[in-house]
Amino acid sequence: MPKETAVYTHGHHESVLRSHTWRTAANSAAYLIGSLKPHMRVLDIGCGPGTITADLAALVPDGHVTGVDHAPGILDQARATAAERGLDNVEFAVADVHDLDYPDDSFCVVHAHQVLQHVGDPVRALREMRRVCEPGGIVAVRDSDYAAMTWYPNTPAMDDWLDLYRRVARANGGEPDAGRRLKSWALEAGFTDITATAATWCYATEEERAWWSGLWADRTVASAYAERAVEGGHADAALLRTVSDAWREWGEQEDAWFAVLHGEVLCRK
Repeated sequence: MPKETAVYTHGHHESVLRSHTWRTAANSAAYLIGSLKPHMRVLDIGCGPGTITADLAALVPDGHVTGVDHAPGILDQARATAAERGLDNVEFAVADVHDLDYPDDSFCVVHAHQVLQHVGDPVRALREMRRVCEPGGIVAVRDSDYAAMTWYPNTPAMDDWLDLYRRVARANGGEPDAGRRLKSWALEAGFTDITATAATWCYATEEERAWWSGLWADRTVASAYAERAVEGGHADAALLRTVSDAWREWGEQEDAWFAVLHGEVLCRK
């Protein structure tokens, strides 16, 4: 089975982790929570700094959660997150979703949040997630859909941001419009019992606008995404600065509003 071929577009700059550490099971995995039972064994793929992973561990107090990520460096933060919460039913390891180092039927639930948009072969990844899930278990996947993101007020530079991000992500081997494709990918991976839903994040209050616009303004000029945009010939420093400034200007507008659409699938094995 091939190893990971895509490049993670965002990297782990502080502006990226500002977003990732905000994520919880409640705001990012609500579609899964009702299916969890206290005894379950859960695999959380692409766990990042571990905030969702820790929430999942708290929701299965008699079970166990394994958080895995392709980037070794972020796992120290994930372990610290779990330790701060006093959780003893969670562990972390390096893994590639295309080639998971676990036996067949190892987990009751296999979960991945914002992962398939960044992998080289999402169907193969889903097949591997299915393999390590026990019969009757659940594979739960949620991904945003960049083309479906919408905001107000609009400016040409914000349109430039969306176009640029999608070009960079695809050049890195990913699919930024993954949300709409999850059901199709799950069917291709062999699942027949699929519940497909959608959910949103919405940023509209003054605090939310400042947070969302600030992290994207910083990410556009200072993260691995910015470096890859320039190195790949998709943008120069001047364009990145223009887009960054547009994000800050948008966030200062009293009537500004931004919605992120996510596709979700619960796949029963």
